[in-house]
Amino acid sequence: MMSSFLLIIFILLGVCDVQGAADFRVCAFNLQHFGDAKAKKSNVMQTLVKIISRCDVCLLQEVRDSRGKAMPQLLDHIDRFDTKHRYETVASQRLGRSDTYQEQYVFVYRADTVTVTAQYQYPDDRPGDVDAFSREPFVVRFRAPTTAIKEFVLIPQHTSPTNTTKELDALYDVLQHVKTMWKTENVMLLGDFNADCGYLAKKNRKNVRLLTDSSLLWLIVDNTDTTVRSTTSCTYDRIVVHGERFASKVVPNSAKPFNFQTEYGLTEEQALEVSDHYPVEVLLRPDASRSFFSDGNSGSGMANKVVSHFGLLPLFLLSHILSAW
Repeated sequence: MMSSFLLIIFILLGVCDVQGAADFRVCAFNLQHFGDAKAKKSNVMQTLVKIISRCDVCLLQEVRDSRGKAMPQLLDHIDRFDTKHRYETVASQRLGRSDTYQEQYVFVYRADTVTVTAQYQYPDDRPGDVDAFSREPFVVRFRAPTTAIKEFVLIPQHTSPTNTTKELDALYDVLQHVKTMWKTENVMLLGDFNADCGYLAKKNRKNVRLLTDSSLLWLIVDNTDTTVRSTTSCTYDRIVVHGERFASKVVPNSAKPFNFQTEYGLTEEQALEVSDHYPVEVLLRPDASRSFFSDGNSGSGMANKVVSHFGLLPLFLLSHILSAW
C-alpha cells in the first residue's frame, strides 16, 4: 500500500513541476552611466527595478554614483517592488585611471537566498604589467545553499574598449590568483568584456588565454547580440565558467541576454534611456537534496504535505486516487 502511495506521489511531482527548489539566476548588467540623472527618471528606475529583481545576484557596471545617493535609491525601489525578498549590495571602490571618470562594480543580491562570504579588490600590480586594467576586478565569493554548486566566486570585468585584448588576457591571471588564494575551482567571470566587433579583432583572439584555455566555457556565444541599438549587433557582454564541475551545475541553454525592450514593450528610444546594453544571465541548478522529501516525512504526514504543496491541484483528484484503495 505504501509503495503504491509513493509511486502516485512521484508521478504527481513529475506532472506538476514542483517548486521545492527554484533555479538561481545570476545576471550582469552594464547600466550605462548610472547616477543621479538616471535615478531622477521614474520610468527608467521602474524598468531597472523590474530587471534587477529578476536576479538572485546581479552585477551592475558603469555605476557612476559619485554622491552616493543613486544606488541607495535604486535599492529602496527594489525592496518596495519585491517584498518577497530582501536585497543587499556589496560594492567596489570607485575605479578608473582618471579622477574625472570613475566607475564602481556593484553586486545586488537577495540576502535570503545568498550571502557574501568574502570580497577582494584586485590590486592590479602584477609584476611586469602593473595597471593592466582600467577598472580592476572586484572579486566576491558567494554562498548559495539552495544551489547545486553551493559556493562560487564571481569575477567581474568591464574592459576598456581601447584595451580589450590586453585586459581580457590579464583577467586570466586574476582567475589563477583567486583560485589559489581561496582554494576554489568554482569561478564565474562576467560583465561587459567588449569581446566582439571592433574591440576584439579575430586575429588577436589567439593571444587571449581566457579564450584559448579549454577549462573555460563561454556561455554567451559569439553572434549573440547584447546591444539595444538596432544598428548594432555585437556580443559585448559575456558569462564564462571555469571547470566541468561548475559547468555541470548550470541549467543547459539558460545563458542569454534579457531583451527588456521586448519584454516590457518599450520603444528603442525608451530602452536606450535605461541602457544601451541588455543584461546577460544564467541559471544555476537547484540543490537536488533540498527536494520535496528533504524533511524525511512519511506516511500520513507525507500525504498532508502533498495536499498543501499542490495548491493548484484539484483536491477531488487526489481524493479520487486515494479512495481507489
